[in-house]
Order: sequence, then C-alpha cells, then structure tokens
Amino acid sequence: MTTTEKLPSQAAVAQAAAQLPVVKAKPENALSTWFVHSLLQCKRLLMVWLRDPSTTIQVIAYPAVTLLMFRIVLGDYITAYSGTPSIYGQAALLTLIAAMTGAVVSALGFKREKASGLLSRFYTMPLNQASLLTGRLLAEVLRILVTTIIVLLVAVPLGFLFMEDPLANIALVCVPVLFGLGFAVMVTALATITEGVMLVSLIGIVNTLLMFFNTGFVPVIAYPTWLQSIVANQPMSCAIDAMKGLSYGGPVAEPLLKTVAWTVGMIVVFAYPAIVGYKKAAQSS
Repeated sequence: MTTTEKLPSQAAVAQAAAQLPVVKAKPENALSTWFVHSLLQCKRLLMVWLRDPSTTIQVIAYPAVTLLMFRIVLGDYITAYSGTPSIYGQAALLTLIAAMTGAVVSALGFKREKASGLLSRFYTMPLNQASLLTGRLLAEVLRILVTTIIVLLVAVPLGFLFMEDPLANIALVCVPVLFGLGFAVMVTALATITEGVMLVSLIGIVNTLLMFFNTGFVPVIAYPTWLQSIVANQPMSCAIDAMKGLSYGGPVAEPLLKTVAWTVGMIVVFAYPAIVGYKKAAQSS
C-alpha cells in the first residue's frame, strides 16, 4: 500500500471536521471567566508564598513568636492592671498584625512581578484583567484566615479559650479577615504609586503606631485622657474589642459595626486607586 493510500482524502477530513462540535470561547469579560481566572491567580500566589521560606516565617512564625513574647513579658502585668486575662487582647492584636504584615509582603511581591515583567505578560494574555487584582485579594483573604487560626491555636496553651457557641468562634476568625481585606486594598493602592523602600517605610510607620496605640496592647485607661478616644476608635482597637467580646465576653455589636465601617471606608477610598494603579502598572512594566 502506498503512502497516499494510507492518508485520508481531503473530503474525508472535511467531513470529519464538520462532525466535530463547535466550542465557542467564553468572552474574557464574562462573569464565569472572571471567577475562574481569579481562582487561578489566587492558586498561583498561594503556591509562590508557600515556596518562599522567608514569607512563611514573616507571616506565620513572627506573629506566633511575638504573641509568646508579649505573654511572657507583659501578660501578668496587664492582667493585674486590667483585671481580665491579657491573652485575649494580645491574641486578637497579633492576628491583626499578621494580616497587616502579610499585606506588605504581598505588596512587595506585586512590585517584584512588575519589575520582572510578569505583570505585563499576564496583562497581554487572553484572561480577565480584573482577575489579577481580585485573585490577589482572594489569596490575601485565605492567607489571613490560615494565619488567624494558627495564632489563635498558639494562644490556647497560653490561656486562650474559645466560646462554646460555634457561630461566635466563626465570627471571631472572620473579624481579622474583614479587617485584613480593607487593609490589603489600601496597601495595594499604595503599592501602585510608591517605590518598594518607601512603601515599607510608610506602612511600617502606620503599623508601629497602630500596634502600640490600641486596646490589645494595654487597656485604654492606661493611655493619657486626651488620647483615649483616639485609641478606642482606631480600626485595630475596634477589631480587637470585637474579638475580645466574641472570645472572652463583652460588647460585640458596637465594635463589630465600627470594624465594618472602617473596612468599608478603606475599600471605598482605596479600591478605585488600586484598580487604576494596577492597570497602569501592568501596562507600563
């Protein structure tokens, strides 16, 4: 049998092709495409973070070790001064610090992707452009959720007890996620308009001020009278008070509503600059 006899004729090929189903590609801006591409970007970022030991140490080990240090150095003094176990405020504080630290690490990763040209390559590919930002924020939410659980579990041997109500425990874990989402949007917006060193310096100043002037570090009555109102109503204090109410007992509704208000405020103010800045960074890298 010759070679030509082994090959199908053009008519047979055309007939076979006509019988194949025609699959139309979904538009890049379709909602389902955005959802799938966001999940892919989220998975990519999580894998990058897991493969980076320094990121794991800074985001997970650092808050856990800091919690242990706070408990050893300040725990008994704060408990004696306030009359309530200090571990509840300190555990809440460190979950928020972990969320803030991780947001800065993520922003620096964004800077590296821009400098390497990876961001621009993604932007020229046939994918939903909004998924680049939403995938990063989704990865942030999952990271904050995991680190919050780890920090709270580390706090258990130090005296931290969960409520018997499972809904209260779920709400307890969700508070840092809510706070961290708003903070991540703010940091992402700042990352698109600042250089890496300036970003770290700027966010470092904000983190330091918030970390030492909140109700999780020491009770609000320990601060000067003129400063107490500011400390009690800053975003970290609102989230900490909500977490203390959900874990130890106390007011929940008011501090939780304040936390929601702070989060919504940060998203409203910084979401549009983050979107525009992300687009410009992708186009210019």
